[in-house]
Amino acid sequence: MSKVKIITTEDGSHSLYHEELKETYHSFHGALQESKHVFIEKGIRFWRNKEGLPDFLKVFEVGMGTGLNALLTAQLAKENNISIEYTTLEPFPLENELISQLNYPDQSDDPKLKEIFKRIHQVAWEEPIELYPYFQLTKHRLKLEDYKIGKEQFDVLFFDAFAPNKQAELWELSALKKCYSLLKRGGVFTTYSAKGQLKRDLKSLGFEVETLPGPPGKKEMVRGVKQ
Repeated sequence: MSKVKIITTEDGSHSLYHEELKETYHSFHGALQESKHVFIEKGIRFWRNKEGLPDFLKVFEVGMGTGLNALLTAQLAKENNISIEYTTLEPFPLENELISQLNYPDQSDDPKLKEIFKRIHQVAWEEPIELYPYFQLTKHRLKLEDYKIGKEQFDVLFFDAFAPNKQAELWELSALKKCYSLLKRGGVFTTYSAKGQLKRDLKSLGFEVETLPGPPGKKEMVRGVKQ
């Protein structure tokens, strides 16, 4: 595995720097605030408000990485008493020694998050695991191109791949088309990127595309709703 080192972002939360790609896993302006803004607020909370605050949803994530998005989703489920089934892809899992040093659970007053974060990374791959009554996690050690689409469709899709200039294959039309197929009608695709080509491709697939204000330090982000 290429060398990956821990960095501290401007909001005090950790991220990782991939030395081979010369790319960080999150915004250096703040990993925690970026994930909360892009995926929790503009993804899950938006979908729930749009759908009348249902107490159950299914989330699909492209790029588990550090597990921060999964942790924040588990926290949201716990605090709001809603049930979430969370499916995530990560073809190149991080080493346990590195994961154990990440400070995400310390950013919250909830002492249980440390154990939840630990379990997110330690539970078995390729099978659904109930981490606690409100949160079920299924991790697949797969690339998006290798994930088999079944009958199950998702309400919200977190697209958290490396940037288009670092991981171009995941931003191609064929990959985005697969994301479209994974979502239910009315489902939400959310990502930190706001590239013009991304917006054009999403529109061509049938998404209603919005360019939204980004998290602190980033001007814009993109959300799509499947029509």
